[in-house]
Amino acid sequence: MRNALRRIRGALGMGSTWAAAGFVAGIGIEVLHKLWPNPLGSAMDIWPAALAYPGFFGGLAFSAVLGLVGRHRRFDELSLPGVAACGALGGAVVTLIPAAMLVLGLVTPSVPWWQITLALLGPFTLGGAMAASGSLALARKADDRVGGRTQGRQSVSGSTASGGSSTTWRKGRGRLW
Repeated sequence: MRNALRRIRGALGMGSTWAAAGFVAGIGIEVLHKLWPNPLGSAMDIWPAALAYPGFFGGLAFSAVLGLVGRHRRFDELSLPGVAACGALGGAVVTLIPAAMLVLGLVTPSVPWWQITLALLGPFTLGGAMAASGSLALARKADDRVGGRTQGRQSVSGSTASGGSSTTWRKGRGRLW
């Protein structure tokens, strides 16, 4: 039970972090549009919210994919391309949300659902890969700052690695698959 709560807390934290990044990117688009009016900025009036919500769900989906694929791996065993692939897959999963809303009867779109899904697939997949890569890079930087040693390093699945002994971060070691 404790392990499941730790996973849920981690997924919510990842979703919140990605939502905050999307919100900041949306503010950047709004500011850019105010300084230099362009078609991208005028396409939508609420860019911060439009990027924060998919960011949150993308972070949740990335956490789920990474938890399944990298279950018994420590973060120092994950490769940047493998984590980026998990982020891209998580972003692709988020593009299915409009289709799910249509199936549940929550929306009535004016265009076919597959057009909406295909229009979102590219940006969400790319955004998920970039956010996942940034998350891993940030985690590595944080680990380097604290000296690269922790007691009982956590694996992606939440179980303790190395039986509670201290482990050293080794960059570039291991692969996700």
